[in-house]
Amino acid sequence: MSEKNTTKAEKFKFGLLLSYITVGYNVVEGIVSVILGSITGSIALVGFGLDSFIESLSGSVMIWRLRKHGKISEEDEEAVEAKAATLIGVTFFILAIYVLYEALKSLMNQDAAEPSLFGIMIAILSLLIMPFLAYQKNKVGKEIGSHSLIADSKQTIVCVMMSIALLIGLAANYLFGVWWLDSVAGLFFVVICQPPPLTNTLSRSSSRAA
Repeated sequence: MSEKNTTKAEKFKFGLLLSYITVGYNVVEGIVSVILGSITGSIALVGFGLDSFIESLSGSVMIWRLRKHGKISEEDEEAVEAKAATLIGVTFFILAIYVLYEALKSLMNQDAAEPSLFGIMIAILSLLIMPFLAYQKNKVGKEIGSHSLIADSKQTIVCVMMSIALLIGLAANYLFGVWWLDSVAGLFFVVICQPPPLTNTLSRSSSRAA
């Protein structure tokens, strides 16, 4: 039993480490993306940077949640887990609303974004790092029974999908001058950031409270 508890504690620590890495990487990625997106006028890149900050917020919630393990009662930890899962679900809405507004405004005004080689490089780097983090967080989340960490891993998967959308939009603009794909990629962000994660966490929280 003691060894089992030790193993679980180690998994919680690994999950915490993954959350720290997620926050650290996304803060840097977000700053770089927003700055370059603002300079080049790329809505998709700015939206991608915002997603990085939201992913950092999600990771920060997980740091708060995982650090509570072993310091509070099981009942209190369940309450913290439910709250963390709900907060992570909320971040999907924050991202969707912002990007929807910016992308539609860009399309209506026919704002052409400047081609961005740096944006393409950022998207490729994200595709190399994020899948590993998403896989590991989902795996650890299932092992320790943390719905919030699993939800956080799904948001990281969204980050991967956004990297693909960003890469398509910016590459088409850089290589062929197809400016509108940048904004369409932004709208695609909204599609893949739809409410299900929040709906699931809210229903789970309600069922626990019942």
